[in-house]
Amino acid sequence: MGSLWGSTILLCGVVLLSTKNSRAQQTKNNVPRLKLSYKDMLESNNLVTFEGLANSSAYHTFLLDEEKGRLVVGAKDHIFSFNLLNVSTEYAKIPWPASPTRRDECKWAGKDLSQECSNFIKVLQPFNQTHLYVCGTGAFHPVCSYLELGKKTEDSVFRLDTRVENGRGKSPYDPKLLTASVLIDGELYAGTSADFMGRDFAIFRTLGKHHPIRTEQHDSRWLNDPRFVAVHPIPESDNPEDDKIYLFFKENAIDGEHTGKATHARIGQLCKNDLGGHRSLVNKWTTFLKARLICSVPGSNGIDTHFDELQDVFLMSTKDPKSPIIYAIFTTSSNIFKGSAVCVYSMTDIRRVFLGPYAHRDGPNYQWVPFQGRVPYPRPGTCPSKTFGGFDTTKEFPDEVVTFARSHPAMFNPVYPINNRPIIVKTDVDYHFTQIVVDKVEAEDGQYDVMFIGTDMGTILKVVSIPRGSWHDLEEVLLEEMTVFRKPTAITAMELSTKQQQLYLGSDIGVSQMPLHRCEVYGKACAECCLARDPYCAWDGTECSRYFPMAKRRTRRQDIRNGDPLTQCSDLQHHDEMNGQLSLLDKTVYGVENSSTFLECSPKSQRAMTFWQYQHPSDDRKQEIKSDERFVRTDQGLLIRTLNKADSGMYLCQSVEHGFMQTLLKVTLEVIDTERLENLLHPDEGASSLPTQDRSLPQESPNQKLWYRDFLSLVNHPTLNSVDEFCEQVWKREKKHRRQKAHLVQQLQIHHQQQKTVVNPHSQMHVQGLAAKWKHLQERQKGRNRRTHELERAPRSV
Repeated sequence: MGSLWGSTILLCGVVLLSTKNSRAQQTKNNVPRLKLSYKDMLESNNLVTFEGLANSSAYHTFLLDEEKGRLVVGAKDHIFSFNLLNVSTEYAKIPWPASPTRRDECKWAGKDLSQECSNFIKVLQPFNQTHLYVCGTGAFHPVCSYLELGKKTEDSVFRLDTRVENGRGKSPYDPKLLTASVLIDGELYAGTSADFMGRDFAIFRTLGKHHPIRTEQHDSRWLNDPRFVAVHPIPESDNPEDDKIYLFFKENAIDGEHTGKATHARIGQLCKNDLGGHRSLVNKWTTFLKARLICSVPGSNGIDTHFDELQDVFLMSTKDPKSPIIYAIFTTSSNIFKGSAVCVYSMTDIRRVFLGPYAHRDGPNYQWVPFQGRVPYPRPGTCPSKTFGGFDTTKEFPDEVVTFARSHPAMFNPVYPINNRPIIVKTDVDYHFTQIVVDKVEAEDGQYDVMFIGTDMGTILKVVSIPRGSWHDLEEVLLEEMTVFRKPTAITAMELSTKQQQLYLGSDIGVSQMPLHRCEVYGKACAECCLARDPYCAWDGTECSRYFPMAKRRTRRQDIRNGDPLTQCSDLQHHDEMNGQLSLLDKTVYGVENSSTFLECSPKSQRAMTFWQYQHPSDDRKQEIKSDERFVRTDQGLLIRTLNKADSGMYLCQSVEHGFMQTLLKVTLEVIDTERLENLLHPDEGASSLPTQDRSLPQESPNQKLWYRDFLSLVNHPTLNSVDEFCEQVWKREKKHRRQKAHLVQQLQIHHQQQKTVVNPHSQMHVQGLAAKWKHLQERQKGRNRRTHELERAPRSV
């Protein structure tokens, strides 16, 4: 009766799932098609992890060097160099702690010794062909140095220079503060805090041949408590003199811009060749402008739902280096609901806003309005070059230009995303988006941008946006959700290697590495591969494997836009079924009249809808099973609350996804009535009186009786919440019982052996005592079995 015992014990693990309502059926399109746990990722060899050092943490600063095949990571008191092939085993490390003196000073200043008074690496930038420029918080005393890597991969050099520079204006003092930097032509552009108290925020340019330069100090019109996210150079024209630096940050809204305290996402611009003003704004930026980034969902009542907390930015390069596509992820600062969104921006729209009206405060209420007066020439924000006006340097700008730039750093119009709405919105989930990288993938029916989105729960979402009719109507397809760290932790750094086809992830607790594609996890049939809609994968005639555009069309089956296996794989479906690639489970399950049973059937895809059909043994017709008082359909299977004799028959579990139906499971259920159950439980009391057809049923041992009665107690247990505890208690009790029995039997055998050689009154008394213990143990077991048997007489519905 192995099928009965297997299914009953299995119920311990799955019966709790039957209490979920059918709400998930209505949200199929909002869930990942595949959901892989940390264990699933490890067991399928799709995850490599570096668990971190005992005396380090905060693996937040990444620098990917594909040419040398390494990933440099800045962490607490350490710099690491990982081999891109395997981050778990092949790495080098350099300790770079703060000095004991600096740690003591930090502690005396009231900072936390273990959490703040260390050297957290915040800057890792290529300085030249052999060195990186590195900076850390230095226990609230920022420091910088040079890290030698060697010119070639085989040099195997990884050495930190002993010379240390002042890191003010390059790295923050406080490790909790966000910073962003980029090093271009020997000059470091950094958005960071410049003081111990974290009140003086600025955008700096240091190093290089020019005098250090920064934003205006203590002027909320320029920066108002900013948190910097990213810095990127983007050329403006074919003339290098027009090149600009763009900064992405979030800050508190300027007074009068919003009622109450609010956060606004910003994009700022600077000219690379800005040297500051001559009489005004000396050693201050004269070309700094900023605009608001809008990422919102239009509401039916005319009120938009805004996502203002900018978290990360990724620039997707195009054929035109002047026009990258900007992907940005946002969360909401609302206390009402939790949500995240992805918005996409074009440089054309950004430049249009920076050429539009400036924000100006005017009128009796001193509100922000578009500036209507005369704008001086050259237009503030324009780089000094031969393209506009022929100025060689910003020091030659007229005073009125510099004065206007000082009082009008903000633009009036905001930057709206492409199509004026997010391409991805996630609300009512238990996570926030934190990081994003995007890969452009060539598929059979075009190019697709595949997004990898990190969350604050240590998971990665793999998403592709597919145009339904045009780019104005996008379908969000959430391909996979993968857990990449052993416990929930925010993903704070991500790098994508197209050369290695790997994704590298950083967090507080370590570094993980995973492949961009896992085509084999989708299934062994053409239909399953096609339904995945993964641009990386296609059916090659034998298996689901990596798609290469050079392969011949007739041997490749792929349909990302529609995911239609009926069109792509109809000629192969019969072949797949004959070869067992569309695997059909066929099993027999025994149930007990008046008790409950659970038929487990869970499709691999979470987007598939499951349907159940029933066929009576004497009827060729099949009928669909609908949820009612006795039948409960869940995502994990079918729960039959109270079994009747008439429920015996064949049950088919079918999945439907994107119009494709597949039979996953065929279960033959045989319901045992009460009379036959008594004969099964007491085989010695008239086995010969069993009907002929019942004698074919396997008989169970006393141990199996015990398990069966425990199971009946479980099925009729009044509180489902204690199912896991009940199972654990049963297993522990049986293990303890077997251990006690073995120990007593062993002692009885020893004393029987001694009794043969010598008759000792004390020995006899000891043997009698052991026998009494054995008898008491058996009586306790019988009493428990009797109580369990009484429960089965009055079953309750699950």
